[in-house]
Amino acid sequence: MTVDKSSIHITGNNEIFLENCRRIEEYNEVFIKVKTKRLYVEVWGNDLRAFDFKTDSLIIRGRISRIELIEKGEKS
Repeated sequence: MTVDKSSIHITGNNEIFLENCRRIEEYNEVFIKVKTKRLYVEVWGNDLRAFDFKTDSLIIRGRISRIELIEKGEKS
């Protein structure tokens, strides 16, 4: 049985590493919304950039001010 668990690693307020991402739903310099199997991960900040979207992982860099986790089925 394969379990699809997402992991989030935060380095200060300038880098997030997300594992097991499905896709990037929205992306601009102040907001990035990423879909995982069970959650939406919303990242707010300034000068946000997405890197290395390969092997279902993503690095987000910039000045991060807020991270929100929303279960699928909830309004986002």
